[in-house]
Amino acid sequence: MRDFFVWMNETPWSIALRESFYTWPIIELTHVATLMIFFGTIVMVDLRLLGLAFKDTPVSRIDRAVLPWTVGAFAVLVITGLLLLYSKPLVYFDKFFFRAKLVLIFLAMINILVFHFRVQKNQDEWDTAEKPPQSARISAAISLSAWIVVIVLGRFIAYDWYDCPKLKPGGFMHTFSGCPVYEVQNTGGAL
Repeated sequence: MRDFFVWMNETPWSIALRESFYTWPIIELTHVATLMIFFGTIVMVDLRLLGLAFKDTPVSRIDRAVLPWTVGAFAVLVITGLLLLYSKPLVYFDKFFFRAKLVLIFLAMINILVFHFRVQKNQDEWDTAEKPPQSARISAAISLSAWIVVIVLGRFIAYDWYDCPKLKPGGFMHTFSGCPVYEVQNTGGAL
């Protein structure tokens, strides 16, 4: 897998993207601005499902109003995220926070699928209830928590606290970050 990221890092488009004075910052700005739209719509739906806000508004009405924004924002997030990854593949490949963010996004997507295909099946029964059933509230709490942590992890990617040279070889963080294992040669005490 690392070989693919090395190859991608050396492609002319990847080099041009990361060395561009305007393009990379515009992509990053778009990613962050779109994240605010995406997260804002998620918060609205999740707070309604938790019974903490918009109690007089049916869940379906809020869902219909914000779902197109959520889906559109997510599409832009995926595109800009892939472009950011393409611009600096080796930087991101070895980052613990990047890998953790991807794992959490995957888990959040599973939560969304469970909600839409299992919990939301009988939404007609609780659509106007001030407090939806426990399964909907649990799904909303997982969603809200997961996306908050995804945002925090995304912000932490910029820091080098857990970059490979700073990690203990063989430890969990070293292994999860995909850090290479270097063999230490016995030099007979000579440095």
